[in-house]
Amino acid sequence: MKQKKFILEEKEIPTHWYNITADMPNKPLPPLDPATLQPIGPEALAPLFPMELIKQEVTTDTWVEIPDEVRNLYSLWRPSPLYRAYGLEKALDTPAKIFYKYEGVSPSGSHKPNTAIPQAYYNKQEGIKRITTETGAGQWGSALSFACKQFGLECEVYMVRLSYEHKPYRKIMMNTWGAKVIPSPSEFTEAGRQILAKDPNTTGSLGIAISEAIERAATNDDTNYALGSVLNHVKLHQTIIGMEAIKQMEMAGGLPDVVVAPFGGGSNFAGLAFPFLRLNMTEGKKIRCIASEPASCPKLTRGVFRYDFGDTVGMTPLLPMYTLGHNFVPAPIHAGGLRYHGAGVIVSQLLRDQLIEAVAHNNLEVFEAGITFAQAEGIIPAPEATHGIATVIREAQKCKEEGVSRSILFNLCGHGNFDMKAYQDYFEGKITDHELTSEEIKSSISELTTPEIPV
Repeated sequence: MKQKKFILEEKEIPTHWYNITADMPNKPLPPLDPATLQPIGPEALAPLFPMELIKQEVTTDTWVEIPDEVRNLYSLWRPSPLYRAYGLEKALDTPAKIFYKYEGVSPSGSHKPNTAIPQAYYNKQEGIKRITTETGAGQWGSALSFACKQFGLECEVYMVRLSYEHKPYRKIMMNTWGAKVIPSPSEFTEAGRQILAKDPNTTGSLGIAISEAIERAATNDDTNYALGSVLNHVKLHQTIIGMEAIKQMEMAGGLPDVVVAPFGGGSNFAGLAFPFLRLNMTEGKKIRCIASEPASCPKLTRGVFRYDFGDTVGMTPLLPMYTLGHNFVPAPIHAGGLRYHGAGVIVSQLLRDQLIEAVAHNNLEVFEAGITFAQAEGIIPAPEATHGIATVIREAQKCKEEGVSRSILFNLCGHGNFDMKAYQDYFEGKITDHELTSEEIKSSISELTTPEIPV
């Protein structure tokens, strides 16, 4: 019988997270104070984050130790399994060997608890009572709700209105773990009121929800803010995925030729790809790492590299990133976790240095890919995950056309069991392709007044 599932023992949960900036040939540019346009120091983040996370945000150490209490909670679902996708290989009639790391086994059903747990832990250590956050599809919000409950913290989640309406059961998950969930934009914050005054019918965006959550944290002393993607410490925590995957791929017969993951702000992609990129940078490996984004929100493939705000209202420092402009409101696609205007700083620098690749997929292609995978492998993927699957199918088809066998690994970041509305819309013919025109992108970027970055 062919081995399909590769499992590590609990004692093999990594003891350290990997910090890729220590090995990058060109370090990321510093964030800037929007008022002075000068680099900010760690103290600028103190009103929002616990000091230990701020240290992780700026550390130059290669390895950061995982606290025992965090590893103990990780053991509820980690190490996560890695599978050989024999069914998908057969369905595609490809010589490629396809593997996936399955993060849907976590309590909230995605990769997001990998950072939610340590973020809640460090906030608890510093005496914080409440954490605010944003969520798109609800995966991050449900993960942080779960994590906060483990440490006795209150959790307040601003959920993008489109997802709040389309994914009610994600909201119920958060409520079950004790969180307060508010559709964004809302009347609860000045940021929300400003947005609603301009467009009362807006479907919202991650950038808007971030503005609301930051405002709430910045105006309450017992409250901090937590982010589910984009920032360096978030990507750091997610690298536990790739470090486990390296061991599991070795069990399966060797390292992959290609690593693929969906891309919204960067945590999903970073979690799987960064440890493999370390092998490229320190051992001379030649593993291709591909970020998969929606064609309706193509910051990596069609955005510009320049300083921009991480939120819509402009409450964050200026970050050097690939961006479509912080005022950009993505089309109302079902992959709510990918509807973000910018890319994380580290991933942006890696793409600028051509150390990674990026591709975009349209709506219909990704749903077709998700259904192909579900029928071949049994797991219904989250809409975000289908973008990675679409890239895998492209790569597998190339192998067939070229008559070569490559090993392809992707991050199945979560299941789609709470995303049935998205699949229902697809089967009822309500899903349409939405690709931005060059004029739309130019219009959004033209609104930026932030500094351009010389090539």
